[in-house]
Amino acid sequence: MWRVVAKVLLGTKVPSCRACCLQPVHRGRTLLSGITWHHAAQGLHTALPLSMSPGIQKVEALDAGHMVRVEWEDGSESRYPCVWLRDNCQCPHCFLHSARARKLLFEDLDVNIVVKEVALADRKKISIKWPDEHASEYEAEWLKKRCFSEEARAEMREALFLPEHQYWGSDLQLPKMTFEEIMYNDESAYRWLCTLKKVGIVILTGAAARQGELIKLGHRIGFLRLTFYGPTWQVQDKADANNVAYTTGKLCFHTDYPVLQHPPGVQFLHCIKQTATGGETEVVDGFHACNKLKQQNPQAYQILSSTAVDYTDVGRDYCDFAVQCKQRIIDVDSRGQAVRINYNNATRDTVFDIPAEKVRPFYAALKEFNDLLNSAELKFTHKLKPGDILTFDNWRVLHGRQSYPSGSEVTRHLEGAYVDWDVVMSRLRLLRKKVLKTD
Repeated sequence: MWRVVAKVLLGTKVPSCRACCLQPVHRGRTLLSGITWHHAAQGLHTALPLSMSPGIQKVEALDAGHMVRVEWEDGSESRYPCVWLRDNCQCPHCFLHSARARKLLFEDLDVNIVVKEVALADRKKISIKWPDEHASEYEAEWLKKRCFSEEARAEMREALFLPEHQYWGSDLQLPKMTFEEIMYNDESAYRWLCTLKKVGIVILTGAAARQGELIKLGHRIGFLRLTFYGPTWQVQDKADANNVAYTTGKLCFHTDYPVLQHPPGVQFLHCIKQTATGGETEVVDGFHACNKLKQQNPQAYQILSSTAVDYTDVGRDYCDFAVQCKQRIIDVDSRGQAVRINYNNATRDTVFDIPAEKVRPFYAALKEFNDLLNSAELKFTHKLKPGDILTFDNWRVLHGRQSYPSGSEVTRHLEGAYVDWDVVMSRLRLLRKKVLKTD
């Protein structure tokens, strides 16, 4: 179902679950070129076609009772290990429905369990009796969603985690929505979060040019992430700055807070005041850059995805702090695909806990990655206006700033805040259920 939803929300072609969710970029062209985001955002319909509730044709035990086979009315079949079925019994004794949580203790689970009896209660339900006479029932729709086939598992991953990304470069057409519509309209808020997850960046326009708007935005989703710089923080030129962002100098591409074990997932930057000269914001799709690095220099990619880099941040703000952490510049999943960038040159420590002979190859690899980030093909520049709120994926999108003149008064003021991806995805799922009227 998510493929249909994505097509409507984003107006783009979404591959089937048999295809890789991370689409390749061809000859430097971005996947966002030519998309009119305002018009695409108007295409949401709350009544989308849903798959019909499946019917069961036949059920039987296999593998000496260790497996249950379900034959569906459409001719397909699913196989369910009995240990999994017993572990996920939905009866009140085994499952607390008010909390949607398992009550069955793992120490009470027999991992070698077999079924005593399995029967088709009707076309919509199967019943199982276990050796200890405990009885379980499983609804057909519940089982179908949890089929162990490769295709079904891919569709479930897609529905739960929205893993698809659209890469972009310097020709990005920055997705835009108004602050007011996402604050007061659930369909708009849902489109915003879906686009943020898929594209990695959305600008909200029309917010009041004063502090406090990000608190409202955080409440719209759930809550903001508290850090050592407070629930929100003020990016402006400060005397004796405790962060390089609080100066007028150029900021090179970086992700925020890799010094934390779990860096913030999403960042908000609200423009309250903008300087007349300079101060442009620069962004780059780090996952796109990772794919290019992996293609042109696999060894450099391997070095950056395997070398633990020391980060440090010491000072006082919301409270005093002395933070240390080790992070790989590129965090990868089991397939070697980038899932998080941890790169901040300002807080990279002077301590470097690797053998001396590996230092120069690391610097060479990082230099090549940094050159990619700054290439004219990949980086996108935009000057925020008062009332703009830039929302972006801090695990994926690196951001920087062009320098601007200092003065006797504050000429540029942004307010910043963080939200964890867990909070964002929670709100997205709740909005999807409400907007699309799905379970």
